[in-house]
Amino acid sequence: MNLTFGLIAGNGKLPILLSQSLRKQGHRLVAVGHMGETRKDLKRHVDSLRWVQIGQLEEIIRALKGEKVEKVLLAGGISKRHFFSRLKPDGRALKVLSRLRDKKDDAILRALAEEIESEGMQVISPAPFLKEHLAPKGCWSLRQPTEREKEDMVFGWELAQQMGILDIGQSVVVKDQIILAVEAIEGTDAAIRRGGKLGRGDVAVIKICKPKQDRRLDLPVIGPSTLRVLAKAGGSLLAVEAEKTIVMDKEQVLRVADRNHLCLVGL
Repeated sequence: MNLTFGLIAGNGKLPILLSQSLRKQGHRLVAVGHMGETRKDLKRHVDSLRWVQIGQLEEIIRALKGEKVEKVLLAGGISKRHFFSRLKPDGRALKVLSRLRDKKDDAILRALAEEIESEGMQVISPAPFLKEHLAPKGCWSLRQPTEREKEDMVFGWELAQQMGILDIGQSVVVKDQIILAVEAIEGTDAAIRRGGKLGRGDVAVIKICKPKQDRRLDLPVIGPSTLRVLAKAGGSLLAVEAEKTIVMDKEQVLRVADRNHLCLVGL
């Protein structure tokens, strides 16, 4: 049975990949894009597209309900820099934000999902529609991890789990079991650059799905640009959580990794 899905789109290519998958299955897709964040070419991959400013929650809900959307998906992020500089919350968004005990990513996204579901729509995970883009288990690069890198992966994995519980970020940068950088508001790429500079190369990056993360709302994502940043920072390994991390342009990711002698692992 074909359904009408709603897509609340952020930045990057993920909203387009998700749209292509849904349309391929014959579903109707109504999208809401954020000005200055969402790619304009998303329009070619959806049945309708409404543009809003960051924080216009009432407009988002009105657009989805007006198209008789039954299920809603969230895909793509909102730059934290733009969140603070371009946020224009309407009355409904302000009410939602005022109910929060803190402004962590997960708390904001859960509150958004609850507000949407209060209008009779169901917020669902995009993962079932992106199975071909999920990270596989094991080492998928030509170069295998060294013994030092294996120790750093174990160390970094445990550290990332603890950081995830605190909802600080998804990524950590380590070297010789020393913490070099923890991802916070600056995002993964900036954390890699900072960790690579401090470690003077040969650093390992571990990126996971937060233990308490609502997988409907925020999945870890890597792509070719992630590997390019790692290579430029002098990194040697990227380990991600298998079957929970979305890999954009997987073939190109592998080419970038192998060309730069990087090790790529799904844990």
